Order: sequence, then C-alpha cells, then structure tokens
Amino acid sequence: MFNRNSAMKNMDENSLDELLRWVISVDRRLVLMGSIKKHTIVKASDIAHETQRSTQNISHALKEFENKGLIECLTPEKTTWKKYILTDTGKEVLGKLEGKFI
Repeated sequence: MFNRNSAMKNMDENSLDELLRWVISVDRRLVLMGSIKKHTIVKASDIAHETQRSTQNISHALKEFENKGLIECLTPEKTTWKKYILTDTGKEVLGKLEGKFI
C-alpha cells in the first residue's frame, strides 16, 4: 500500500540531502554556513571580515543561498548592507552539517 506521508518524507529527505551536497561542494558555501551558525542575522561585509574573504565572494554565496531557499533577506529594499537569516530549510541543512562539516 502506498503511504503518502512516507513518500513525502523521503522526498523531503532527498531534497535536503541534495542541498547538503550542494553546500559542501563549494568552500565558500561551507564558510558561509559556519558563519551563519555563529550569528542569527548576517551581513556580507561582516562575514567577509570575519572569514577574511572578499565581500563579493560572500555576497555571491548569499545570493546562491537565497536562490536555494536557505536564507531570507530581511532588508530586500536595500542595495547594500542587507541582512539575512536562515529559513527553516536552511536550519535543517545546518543541522545536518553540524559536527560533520562545520
């Protein structure tokens, strides 16, 4: 018998696993997740300073995360100094990374 809840959970797990592989495949993404782990709200310039990366490098990673639904911009009307927080999906991915990759 087909169990819809089980199928949806497996689909969600597969999606999370895909996001996890996507995050760990590029160093800047892991750096970003490590920084987000330490702070509730993040800005590209703060992460860049903290990680000794360029603001452009971190901004690119933030845009990627936003496109994947891992973070949400709290200040979309601004063109600079944007602030971001993790979405529920981002928190789940972070939870899977903790202790293994960051």
